[in-house]
Amino acid sequence: MQPLVAAILVGVPLAWLVGFAAYAYVDAPKHGMNPRKWAVIAFVVPLFGFLAYVFERDEQGYDPETDPYAEGSEERTGGFAVHESRQGEKRLGPAGTEAEGDEDDEWNDPDGVDL
Repeated sequence: MQPLVAAILVGVPLAWLVGFAAYAYVDAPKHGMNPRKWAVIAFVVPLFGFLAYVFERDEQGYDPETDPYAEGSEERTGGFAVHESRQGEKRLGPAGTEAEGDEDDEWNDPDGVDL
Protein backbone atom coordinates (compact mmCIF):
# COMPACT_ATOMS: atom_id res chain seq x y z
CA MET A 1 0.00 0.00 0.00
CA GLN A 2 1.28 3.42 -0.84
CA PRO A 3 2.17 5.66 2.11
CA LEU A 4 -0.14 8.48 0.96
CA VAL A 5 -3.17 6.19 0.77
CA ALA A 6 -2.35 4.70 4.18
CA ALA A 7 -1.95 8.18 5.67
CA ILE A 8 -5.34 9.22 4.27
CA LEU A 9 -7.09 6.02 5.38
CA VAL A 10 -5.71 6.31 8.91
CA GLY A 11 -5.25 10.07 9.29
CA VAL A 12 -8.68 11.33 8.25
CA PRO A 13 -10.71 9.12 10.62
CA LEU A 14 -8.20 9.78 13.40
CA ALA A 15 -8.52 13.53 12.83
CA TRP A 16 -12.32 13.24 13.07
CA LEU A 17 -12.04 11.30 16.34
CA VAL A 18 -9.65 13.87 17.79
CA GLY A 19 -11.99 16.66 16.69
CA PHE A 20 -15.02 14.98 18.30
CA ALA A 21 -13.07 14.44 21.52
CA ALA A 22 -11.80 18.03 21.55
CA TYR A 23 -15.31 19.40 21.05
CA ALA A 24 -16.69 17.22 23.86
CA TYR A 25 -13.81 18.27 26.14
CA VAL A 26 -14.37 21.99 25.52
CA ASP A 27 -18.18 21.88 25.56
CA ALA A 28 -18.79 19.53 28.52
CA PRO A 29 -18.03 22.04 31.32
CA LYS A 30 -20.63 24.43 29.89
CA HIS A 31 -23.26 21.78 30.59
CA GLY A 32 -21.90 20.66 33.97
CA MET A 33 -20.45 17.39 32.70
CA ASN A 34 -17.08 15.70 33.24
CA PRO A 35 -14.95 16.80 30.24
CA ARG A 36 -12.32 14.05 30.47
CA LYS A 37 -14.87 11.26 30.66
CA TRP A 38 -16.83 12.47 27.63
CA ALA A 39 -13.69 13.20 25.60
CA VAL A 40 -12.48 9.64 26.16
CA ILE A 41 -15.89 8.20 25.29
CA ALA A 42 -16.08 10.34 22.13
CA PHE A 43 -12.59 9.19 21.08
CA VAL A 44 -12.75 5.48 21.99
CA VAL A 45 -16.25 4.71 20.70
CA PRO A 46 -16.19 6.01 17.11
CA LEU A 47 -19.11 8.29 16.19
CA PHE A 48 -21.54 6.66 18.63
CA GLY A 49 -19.60 8.09 21.61
CA PHE A 50 -19.86 11.61 20.24
CA LEU A 51 -23.55 11.20 19.43
CA ALA A 52 -24.12 9.85 22.95
CA TYR A 53 -22.47 12.99 24.33
CA VAL A 54 -24.58 15.29 22.17
CA PHE A 55 -27.81 13.60 23.23
CA GLU A 56 -26.81 13.25 26.88
CA ARG A 57 -25.94 16.86 27.58
CA ASP A 58 -28.60 19.19 28.91
CA GLU A 59 -29.76 22.15 26.95
CA GLN A 60 -28.44 25.44 28.17
CA GLY A 61 -30.94 27.33 30.27
CA TYR A 62 -32.71 30.46 29.17
CA ASP A 63 -33.61 33.17 31.63
CA PRO A 64 -36.12 35.65 30.18
CA GLU A 65 -35.42 38.01 33.08
CA THR A 66 -31.96 38.75 31.70
CA ASP A 67 -33.02 38.96 28.03
CA PRO A 68 -33.62 42.59 27.01
CA TYR A 69 -35.55 41.44 23.93
CA ALA A 70 -37.95 39.12 25.75
CA GLU A 71 -41.68 39.79 25.71
CA GLY A 72 -42.62 42.29 28.45
CA SER A 73 -39.14 43.77 28.89
CA GLU A 74 -38.94 47.43 29.94
CA GLU A 75 -36.34 48.14 27.27
CA ARG A 76 -38.66 46.95 24.54
CA THR A 77 -40.56 49.69 22.75
CA GLY A 78 -43.68 49.16 20.69
CA GLY A 79 -44.15 45.81 19.02
CA PHE A 80 -40.57 45.47 17.87
CA ALA A 81 -37.32 44.80 19.66
CA VAL A 82 -34.87 47.50 18.59
CA HIS A 83 -31.21 47.09 19.41
CA GLU A 84 -29.82 49.91 21.53
CA SER A 85 -27.29 50.82 18.83
CA ARG A 86 -30.16 51.45 16.38
CA GLN A 87 -32.45 53.54 18.59
CA GLY A 88 -32.94 57.14 17.56
CA GLU A 89 -32.32 56.53 13.86
CA LYS A 90 -34.70 57.87 11.24
CA ARG A 91 -37.28 55.49 9.89
CA LEU A 92 -36.89 54.20 6.36
CA GLY A 93 -39.57 54.34 3.72
CA PRO A 94 -40.02 52.16 0.63
CA ALA A 95 -36.84 50.87 -1.02
CA GLY A 96 -34.63 52.28 1.73
CA THR A 97 -35.54 55.93 1.16
CA GLU A 98 -36.05 58.16 4.15
CA ALA A 99 -39.58 58.23 5.50
CA GLU A 100 -41.39 61.48 4.75
CA GLY A 101 -42.69 62.16 8.25
CA ASP A 102 -43.47 60.74 11.63
CA GLU A 103 -47.03 59.88 10.79
CA ASP A 104 -48.78 57.15 12.70
CA ASP A 105 -50.11 55.76 9.42
CA GLU A 106 -47.63 52.95 9.29
CA TRP A 107 -49.01 51.29 6.18
CA ASN A 108 -49.65 54.42 4.06
CA ASP A 109 -53.18 53.41 3.12
CA PRO A 110 -54.76 55.28 0.17
CA ASP A 111 -57.31 58.00 0.91
CA GLY A 112 -60.72 56.71 1.84
CA VAL A 113 -59.48 53.47 3.37
CA ASP A 114 -60.09 53.38 7.11
CA LEU A 115 -59.23 50.27 9.06
